[in-house]
Amino acid sequence: MKKLSLLCYSQLKKCRVYSACRLTAISRAAGILSARRKSIKRGFFARSPYASRPLLVSCYRLKIQDGKLRVQLGDKGCEHILLNTHTLRVLSDTTLRINSFTLTGTSLSIGVSKEVEPEPRALRGAVGIDRNLRNLTVGNEEKVTYYDMTKVVEIWENTRSIVGSFRRDDVRIRRSIASKYGRRGSERVRQIIHGVTKRIVQEAKEKR
Repeated sequence: MKKLSLLCYSQLKKCRVYSACRLTAISRAAGILSARRKSIKRGFFARSPYASRPLLVSCYRLKIQDGKLRVQLGDKGCEHILLNTHTLRVLSDTTLRINSFTLTGTSLSIGVSKEVEPEPRALRGAVGIDRNLRNLTVGNEEKVTYYDMTKVVEIWENTRSIVGSFRRDDVRIRRSIASKYGRRGSERVRQIIHGVTKRIVQEAKEKR
């Protein structure tokens, strides 16, 4: 990220971009490049890196004011984004700290953090989690548990294969059908991951 900042920060100065957003834009680009580098190392085809949708990310001068998120736009102005009741209820917790926000054309995501006091007397130990493409390993010195996640990879490979086989001339119909298969694949993957993580948390609670 430091190298990327040195290469392009001066170029971003020429654009009409708020200074607070330059570093977060560079951070976003660094994340895209990092993911592409990992794909290449694993032998997967990787296209030229690009941002799939326009978005705005910032972590500077954020504040909740009169039921709205106040976003600083430079030194002279700010923008207020109206928040719904559920979001305001969650953010009413005084122990939460607003770290950042991500704004797209249709959604607003707010990143928060919370300080949690550990309970050393109630805990017996700790476990480590190693996430890989086709497996998930959880364990410590006493026990190691291996979860096979090959099914997740197979679901996405099958989805890509099915979508790639479409030969309809109408782009809108092809995009609609592709979205349908994409949502179906995402839901199946979500259920598998949820089942595995639920078992991990349940075992961790039982053994404290």
